[in-house]
Amino acid sequence: MRVIATASALTVATLLSVGTAEAKGCIKGAIIGGVAGHYLAERGVVGAVAGCLAGRALANRRARREVEYGSRVQPRGTGYGGAPAYPGRDYRY
Repeated sequence: MRVIATASALTVATLLSVGTAEAKGCIKGAIIGGVAGHYLAERGVVGAVAGCLAGRALANRRARREVEYGSRVQPRGTGYGGAPAYPGRDYRY
């Protein structure tokens, strides 16, 4: 009885501590890699692992491109150094 109670408590603690998995790109890559590995080299599991890694890398690359960098860039004239070189340029005639 004590073994069942311990196993139940351990299972509940494990399930409560599990968060959401971020598998963007991994699932689609694993499916494609598994099918390709199965038909091309009869190594479906190896293809699924390689597809998961490749899909995750592509998803990370795509996520890096979509980052908004404008909020991190400071306007000219702030930070180190003096004012801009030509502060009052005027091109009107």
